[in-house]
Amino acid sequence: MRHDQYQTKEALEADAELLAGIRVEAMRPSLEAVGRFDLERARDRFLKSFRPDDTQIICEGEAVVGFYVVQRHSDHLYLDHLYVTAQYQGRGVGRRIIDELKVEATMSTLPIRLTALNGSPANSFYQKCGFRVVSTDALDTIYEWQGTIDEDGTGSGP
Repeated sequence: MRHDQYQTKEALEADAELLAGIRVEAMRPSLEAVGRFDLERARDRFLKSFRPDDTQIICEGEAVVGFYVVQRHSDHLYLDHLYVTAQYQGRGVGRRIIDELKVEATMSTLPIRLTALNGSPANSFYQKCGFRVVSTDALDTIYEWQGTIDEDGTGSGP
């Protein structure tokens, strides 16, 4: 799929290590802040659950700038991962992915659900994208978006 300045492509099994590295670097500051960073654990946890069929790699030209994983269930879309490399953050890449998922969710009449680590900057990002807090525990916050698409192509929640 082609976007304004980037493309997405399906992941392959051979991409697992590269994507695990992107995930570890993206999560490192948040995990360190809560005293839970363990390089091997973070890497292995991703590799054990890696499903290429659910994974899209985000590229700008030949450069891999991030990836996302969406599990499609009968009653919701679950955004399991969305990571954009540090040098591409703040350029609207993640927001465009979210907006495209909102279109898919609206067309399918399904909510989007996700989990974010407490204290992570991802929490404010998802809230700005219209996700609402469903529940919170000591480590994570669960979010949901269920809304409609506005005329500008973005979505609004209830």
